[in-house]
Amino acid sequence: MNSPRLPVLSLLETRVLGVLSEKQHTVPDTYPLSLNALVSGCNQKTSRHPVIEASEAEVQAAIESLRGPALVIESSGGRVPRYAHNLGKVLQLPSQSIALLTLLMLRGPQTAGELRINCERLHRFADISAVEGFLQELAERPAGALVAELPRQPGARENRWAHLLSGAPDIEEMATPRATAEPVADTTVGEIAALKANVARLEDEVDGLKTLVSKLCTELGVSE
Repeated sequence: MNSPRLPVLSLLETRVLGVLSEKQHTVPDTYPLSLNALVSGCNQKTSRHPVIEASEAEVQAAIESLRGPALVIESSGGRVPRYAHNLGKVLQLPSQSIALLTLLMLRGPQTAGELRINCERLHRFADISAVEGFLQELAERPAGALVAELPRQPGARENRWAHLLSGAPDIEEMATPRATAEPVADTTVGEIAALKANVARLEDEVDGLKTLVSKLCTELGVSE
């Protein structure tokens, strides 16, 4: 069965999809997400590029737009409406590919090595070649490419990849390196991975506190 042709998504729409996919793995106890939790995830300052500040009304509008092609579905029942992504079914992709798309939607263009490290909580890839294999499949997808390999930046050793859910990327804009993209020369890959693991642990602790607050609000009958 052929996948339906997808509309070109806005930054906020891809952010909503990325957050839903990410939180499905990192905070499964509170997934599907309430609108309040989804707004918080979209406006999160860590593990996001670019950082945005979306209002509740803007996120709600993005949800409604994504419900058209069934990329987002609303859970029935419960006092508070909750939302889940439907990427795997709509795009007919395996979980590994969904994990890579999620990271590209949340953090922008990345190399295969960066994707492997950043994907740890969503899917653990055996090696970089496994990541590259799934990226190639996404780039050569018969129903339409979902990722593209960007031209190599001056001085870079690896090419970065970008998602195509928002259309073709602006190559000139992508060619401008981020201020924090390159680590200092004496920082090892292991140290970078350890720092990212610490950040991920702290994010999980914060998500756990949010879950506790949500449960307390439910028990007390207070709106989130």
